Amino acid sequence: MKKQVDEQLSLAEALVGRRLGTNARLERIDALMKWYRFEKLLARLHGAATGRPAYPPLAMFKALLLQQWYGLSDAELEEALIDRLSFRRFIGLGFEATMPDHTTLCRFRNDVAAAGLSERLFDEMTHQLDRLGLVLKRGTLIDATVVEAAVRPSGSAAEPSDPDAAFTKRAGKPGATFGFKAHIAVDQGSGLVRDARLTPANVNETVIADALIQGDEKAVYADSAYDTKARRAALRARGVKDRIQHRPNKHHPVLEHWKKRRNELIGRIRGRVETTFAVLKRSYGYVRVRYLGLVKNQSHLRLLCIALNLRRALVLTA
Repeated sequence: MKKQVDEQLSLAEALVGRRLGTNARLERIDALMKWYRFEKLLARLHGAATGRPAYPPLAMFKALLLQQWYGLSDAELEEALIDRLSFRRFIGLGFEATMPDHTTLCRFRNDVAAAGLSERLFDEMTHQLDRLGLVLKRGTLIDATVVEAAVRPSGSAAEPSDPDAAFTKRAGKPGATFGFKAHIAVDQGSGLVRDARLTPANVNETVIADALIQGDEKAVYADSAYDTKARRAALRARGVKDRIQHRPNKHHPVLEHWKKRRNELIGRIRGRVETTFAVLKRSYGYVRVRYLGLVKNQSHLRLLCIALNLRRALVLTA
């Protein structure tokens, strides 16, 4: 299949010229990864037994990455694949090949979510970035952010709600927000996302915190919402430096001076995780989830983080 695609692309490039439709950023990303490893993971997704042959899963996966980078709907992605030669080159489908339509793209994305492949794809990307020496492991910054649901919480027949979403109260904002909570672990220094998990919005940060700790970092940085004696003891037992901010309690309603000072120092480093959330929300539009249900939206969050990490890797390798 690859030989056929290469032949198609070579013929097209001979006709239109190699510089036409080039995208330096996409070409660098394409050269960065060993894509055959992703192809092996995607091999479990099989096309229909009848009808036209299925598109190569790797091409479909790379199309989903384009969707994240450029903020496209399924219909817009279909149009872009038809219209943009640089997109065709990136996903590896020939100039004369038929592009997948929006329903095919949607079905593939749902298949990835249903098969639980997003986590394995994310882990493979992280493994490759680690092999490139980009994951520093000096520390892990953990935090969470609320993301609104794709629909309102009406629950009516005309406007169904999302049974997996929940209400939560956000500091400084009136009323409650209906949606989900994205929990992430960011590598200190590189800014790469090492883990990303989605829960209903009413799940407390501390419930997910231990799963975000990688185990190979030298320190864990977090705000006071993650402050528990058990977590601090577990970090010490693993030889990981505890960089969790302190919070007042009923026995000590006012923090001691040294704890306040410690919180300030930790906050200067921990606060850098907010940059990742800012990129997700401003550059990738992750203010509201796109789909219904926890499974589809968890898969989408990992796709976003794969896309974010690949873009970040270009900066780190420049």
